[in-house]
Amino acid sequence: MALRRKGAQERRGTPSELLVIGLANPGADYARTRHNIGGDVVELLADRHRATLKVEPRQRARLAEITVGGHRIALAVPTTFMNESGAALPGLLTRTGAPSPDGVLVVHDELDLEPGRLQLKVGGGLAGHNGLRSIASTLSTKEFLRLRIGVGRPPGRGNGADWVLSRPGKVDAEALAIAAEQAADAIELLAERGMDAAMNVVNARG
Repeated sequence: MALRRKGAQERRGTPSELLVIGLANPGADYARTRHNIGGDVVELLADRHRATLKVEPRQRARLAEITVGGHRIALAVPTTFMNESGAALPGLLTRTGAPSPDGVLVVHDELDLEPGRLQLKVGGGLAGHNGLRSIASTLSTKEFLRLRIGVGRPPGRGNGADWVLSRPGKVDAEALAIAAEQAADAIELLAERGMDAAMNVVNARG
């Protein structure tokens, strides 16, 4: 699979075993919206490990690398808008050396799960999520790893796009704050024990 982007910085040194991509829209207008929960989780995990997500123009992302249980993990939040998230992948894969697609974990919001619920899975549909669609298009497969974070559906017949681009109320915000911590835990567990073991723990919580 040719995913190297012209001008991308070549990987030097030890490659990352896992590339974690938190989906989010850039800019203050989108900060702390439901749609940005994936990026929030990656930022939280970087802070937890005292790492700084630095803007890397060639990779079209903010990027950091951490070590969890002896495993090297790359953390990234694309600086593109959500529907162009896949544009960051060629440069990120070249820079980090992470295997694709089985070493790519996408963290994203999920309308079909109640607020705060987590689910780890491999592959699956795109459920109208433009960030996932862009990632799948770039990788030419849907078989990448996913950490879904429930944001619930809008009440009544509310518009899903408007819902995810809005900031949650107090109750949902508290649920998502707890979920972000649990999602960071889940990523650490995945790094240390592998995807199957992490799914058994995370998905059993219901």
